[in-house]
Amino acid sequence: MTPGTIIISRTDSIGDVVLTCPVAGFLKEKFPGCRIIFLGQSYTKPIISACDYVDDFIDWSMLKREEERNRVKLISETGADAIVHVFPVKDIAVMAYKARIPVRIGTTGRFFHLSTCNRLVPLSRRHSSLHESQLNLKLLRPFGITSCFSLPEIGEHFGLSVKDPLPDHFKNLFSGNKFNLILHPLSKGSSREWGLDNYRKLIEILPNDLFTIFITGTEDEGVRIKEMLHGNHPHVTDLTGKLTLNGLISLIGSSDGMVAASTGPLHIAAALGKYAIGLYPPIKPLHPGRWAPVGKHASYIFKNQKCNSCRHKNRCQCIENIQPEGVKQQLMKIINQ
Repeated sequence: MTPGTIIISRTDSIGDVVLTCPVAGFLKEKFPGCRIIFLGQSYTKPIISACDYVDDFIDWSMLKREEERNRVKLISETGADAIVHVFPVKDIAVMAYKARIPVRIGTTGRFFHLSTCNRLVPLSRRHSSLHESQLNLKLLRPFGITSCFSLPEIGEHFGLSVKDPLPDHFKNLFSGNKFNLILHPLSKGSSREWGLDNYRKLIEILPNDLFTIFITGTEDEGVRIKEMLHGNHPHVTDLTGKLTLNGLISLIGSSDGMVAASTGPLHIAAALGKYAIGLYPPIKPLHPGRWAPVGKHASYIFKNQKCNSCRHKNRCQCIENIQPEGVKQQLMKIINQ
């Protein structure tokens, strides 16, 4: 099968979408002339716009508001030869079926795929030992892409690049002779967090003459973060609430590295080849084995211990017990290299 147009459907969060970009990369490698359409949420479009392997974007946020027959008509008009349901959504699976897309790929684990998909891949994410990006690629088996790719191989297939230049008023904040470090302390509840007090301590122990620090996050997160930044920190710039996702991508592209929990911005940094240090709990499936940042200069820190007492809590003592001094040592090792 040599498909001309392939839809990749992934309608969840930023980090998930970043880790799906290699699906487009490996498809383009296998079928150089194919057209890739990404079906996703509107707020993740800047990620797809930054991906060199995707040709078009369909906004599911808008499409799902249409009557079903209009949705089916619009998808049919793409001329897609195949759709890959990376993130299963029943309405999308039914739409693709009714649009008569010839090849419809889904997992056996979703009941509605049994009646809407004609290429079923046995795949259980919950019990797998593979990384999320590796699991995504398992769905390419019907295309003859059957290898279990290593994370370094996957790291070469993101195709992310910065499209929009960073405005001068932000660019002028960067130092040419220091390590420009982004700290992204909060995650909007999407992952276990290291704790604001740990970030404050890290800021205090990092040498001012070696680091320029930027704090990023949403406007609401900025209210909490500002309480952490009490005191005089001339080498720290608070950018919470001041950046769109496009702006954040540009900022990350101009930086040297990032420290964050398992968040979308961390995965963006890793995919752009930055020194991305992820802070993780040992709880499955939140652990780095499943969600570590992937990229040439990506790494992570976690305490390899049982963490069952934290499983049903919002806070995790195991990740909070990662010492700021240990994060500093990893950053200093990068600088000394």
